[in-house]
Amino acid sequence: MAINIERALERLWARAAASIPDWLPMRYIDWLPGVYEVALGFRASGPGRSNIYLVLLDYHDRGEGTYGVYVGMSKYSPAQRFDQHKAGIRAAGSVLKRGLEVLTGPTLHLQFIKRADAARIEIELAEALAATGLIVKGGH
Repeated sequence: MAINIERALERLWARAAASIPDWLPMRYIDWLPGVYEVALGFRASGPGRSNIYLVLLDYHDRGEGTYGVYVGMSKYSPAQRFDQHKAGIRAAGSVLKRGLEVLTGPTLHLQFIKRADAARIEIELAEALAATGLIVKGGH
């Protein structure tokens, strides 16, 4: 099933890339609905300038599973921060080496929040995702 979905997504991206929203993941991930559910349990107390973001990590070369997730917080947009990680700018090693894409959808409601809220949510979200059995990095 996943292979068919991957092929269909590749064809979709080739034909309609400009019209596909940023928050749609480029890969089929069976545990992603659970990530949405966990992330929706977190709320900020008010607006600010910090953002929570998730990055899909590739663990196919290790015996730990197929994918993991990195939880981070930044004043930059999730896409900008991912690009910084991949360029080696204040990069987490796990994102630099294994980062595939930003999983924007689950944390859309956690953008432009207070820094104190973001710091708390980053830690708690990482712990909550790890409790579901995912490989989780970041969340400091």
